[in-house]
Amino acid sequence: MTGDTLRHQGMRNRLVQQLKAKGIRDINVLMAISKVPRHLFLDSSFEAFAYQDKAFPIGADQTISHPYTVAFQSENLACESGMKVLEVGTGSGYQCAVLLEMGCKVYTVERQKELFYASKILLTKMNYRPIMSYGDGYQGMPSYAPFDRIIITAAAPNIPEALLHQLKVGGHMIVPVGSEEEEQRMILLTKKTDRAIERRDLGAFRFVPMLEDREG
Repeated sequence: MTGDTLRHQGMRNRLVQQLKAKGIRDINVLMAISKVPRHLFLDSSFEAFAYQDKAFPIGADQTISHPYTVAFQSENLACESGMKVLEVGTGSGYQCAVLLEMGCKVYTVERQKELFYASKILLTKMNYRPIMSYGDGYQGMPSYAPFDRIIITAAAPNIPEALLHQLKVGGHMIVPVGSEEEEQRMILLTKKTDRAIERRDLGAFRFVPMLEDREG
């Protein structure tokens, strides 16, 4: 891949070892992290730091998540190859690429027009083929529902009901819940029946807020 070198692969391998040390165990997640060239999703000025476990700005007042956060959310989704996954918040496209490398069929929606077009161009150049939509993440992608898994990559003030309706029975949704001013909790939801939702609190994280419907 143009712009991806053995040096970059070496940095990715070191990142994978760091993620293992922090508790990430899913081999499919670790393999995906080792394959996706994170530096290509960042401004070139950040290239030397791309494989540190840090978040960086990507434009439109948004950030690319820490690699640990990407790995943590991906691991807790418990995805299997071929599953339909809805990603709310395409952002840079990095999380999307990781899910695609894991063998998922990814449907991704982005509210910020600037990020939507930038990630669409980049993912296409990298031969990734998710189904992409520019629109309100709170509404998901109902025409493609139901989904086996749903991942939300920005903090929601509460659980979006419309997204729960798009989740298959037996499916998982992972979402950071809380306002920008308070501690956010990573919540894993399992849809037991159409009316019964199991909820697990996976700990504190920090995300940019999920945007409500408005012009991007």
